Amino acid sequence: MFLSLVIAVWAALGNTSALIAFIALTLLTLIIAIRGKGSIVIKDGELFVGRAHIDVKFLGDVTVLNKDQMRLIRTRDADPAAFLAILFWIPTGVKITLLDERDSTPYWLISSRKAEELKSTLYTLI
Repeated sequence: MFLSLVIAVWAALGNTSALIAFIALTLLTLIIAIRGKGSIVIKDGELFVGRAHIDVKFLGDVTVLNKDQMRLIRTRDADPAAFLAILFWIPTGVKITLLDERDSTPYWLISSRKAEELKSTLYTLI
């Protein structure tokens, strides 16, 4: 898609414009790739997923989801009130049920290649 835009610019405006479009789209692709990288950090009794965070005392059951379970829970079986930190290129993840009565979010769905490790780490802190 990226190159088709560059070709369209080249066909309409010429070589210089196509070169500028190529450089701009390359930089934009790099920025999206860097900013789109998910991060999961557990620090000072809090779970940080991207910019979201929650105290571990509000975390309940942690369920490891395989590829098929993850596909279903993020589509057909999804709860609109859930917090989703999913990346389409990571097929597995965890579902973390929340215990905070003041929070209307029922669970966090997080993509993770190391779902078992995340689960065991969270259970040691809960």
